[in-house]
Amino acid sequence: MQIITSTEALAEFSARAARHEFVTVDTEFLRETTYWPRLCLIQAATDEEAVLIDPLAGDLSLKPFFALLADPAVLKVFHAARQDIEIFVKLAGVVPVNLFDTQIAASVCGFGDSVSYDNLVRQITKVELDKSSRFTDWSARPLSDKQKTYALGDVTYLRDIYRELKRQLDETQRWDWVEDELEVLRSIDTYVVQPEDAWVRLKMKINRPRDLAALKVLAAWRERRAQDTDQPRSRVLKDDALYELAQQRPTSAEDFEKLRAVPRGYGRSSAAGEVLALIRQIEALQKADLPEMPDRYRGPSPKGAIGDLVRVLLKSVAEANGVAPRIIATSEEIDALVLDDDADVPALNGWRRKLFGDKALALKHGRIGLGATPRGIVEFPIKGSSSTPT
Repeated sequence: MQIITSTEALAEFSARAARHEFVTVDTEFLRETTYWPRLCLIQAATDEEAVLIDPLAGDLSLKPFFALLADPAVLKVFHAARQDIEIFVKLAGVVPVNLFDTQIAASVCGFGDSVSYDNLVRQITKVELDKSSRFTDWSARPLSDKQKTYALGDVTYLRDIYRELKRQLDETQRWDWVEDELEVLRSIDTYVVQPEDAWVRLKMKINRPRDLAALKVLAAWRERRAQDTDQPRSRVLKDDALYELAQQRPTSAEDFEKLRAVPRGYGRSSAAGEVLALIRQIEALQKADLPEMPDRYRGPSPKGAIGDLVRVLLKSVAEANGVAPRIIATSEEIDALVLDDDADVPALNGWRRKLFGDKALALKHGRIGLGATPRGIVEFPIKGSSSTPT
C-alpha cells in the first residue's frame, strides 16, 4: 500500500498517470473548525496502480500533482467533486482541467439524485464497503491500515463506476446532459466566494431597503472575517444573529444585550465595535442610495396548485426518462418558471426545455392536462385552450 511522502515520488507517479486515459481522485480533509478545508490526504488511481499522497509530509510539494490535474489529455474522475475541487482551487488557484463527476453522471443514468459513493459501489460492483473510517481524524499520523484501505477504496472502485457510467452514457447518448452539469464544476466562481455576494446565500425575508442594505454589508463583513481568521461563518456570527442585527441595528454595546440571537457579552467584543461602525454607515445612507427592493409578485403562488402540477409533470418526465428530477429542474427553478415564462433557469434552455420546459409552460397555461392511469401519469391536449396565462 504505497504512501507518497516525497516530491520525487509524487513526480514519478504523476508522470506515469499522465500516460493513462483517466485518473480517479479523492481527498480526505477536515473543516469542522476552519473556514478553509485542511487537506489531509489525496487518493489517486490509474488502471495500473493506486496511491495515497500525504500532503502533511513536511518536505512534499504538491506541484507535480497539480500539473497532472492541469493536463487536458487526462480525464480526472471524481465522485461528488465540489468539495475536492474547492481544495485544489484554494491550493493551486485553478480548477482541474478535464473533469468528470460520477455523481452527476449517475443521476443522468437513473441511479437517483445525489447518490452516495458506497451506494454506487454496491449497485455497480456488488461490493459492500466498510465506511466505519469515514469520520476518523485524517490529520493524525501514522494512518492505520484500516484508514488506508478505506481511503484507497474511494478511488479503486471509482474506476469501475466510471467505466460503467461511460458505457451507459454512450448507449443513451446523454453526454450533453452531463456536460451541462459539469460546466458548473468547471467555473472557478463556484468555489471562490466574494464577500460582497455572501448575502445571496441567506434565505431570509427582508422587507425594507435599509434592512437589506445592512444585511448585505454585515454578510460581507462576516465573510471577510471568517476568511481572514480561518473560522466557520457560524463562529463569527450565526445566520439568525446576522438577520437580527440587520433589522434591529443596535447603536451601542448595551443594545446587543437586547438581541435574542446574539451571544451574551458580544457587545464588549472587538467584533461588535466593527459591527457598530458598519451600522452607523448604513444609517447615514440617503434614501436614494439604498438598494431597490424587488417587485412583489402578485400572480399565482409557485407553492400553490400550479406549482404542484408542474412538480407532478417533472416527476413523470423524470421517471419516463430514467433520470433524477433535480437534473432536469430544481424546486427553485420550478418556482421561477411558474412566476415567469422567460425565467433565466436551465429548465427553459437546451435539452431540458425540449424534455420538460415546453411541457411545463403548456401545463401552466392550460394547453395540456395531466391524467392518472394504471401506467402512470399521461399528458393530453386541452381543446380550445389559449396561450393566455391562467
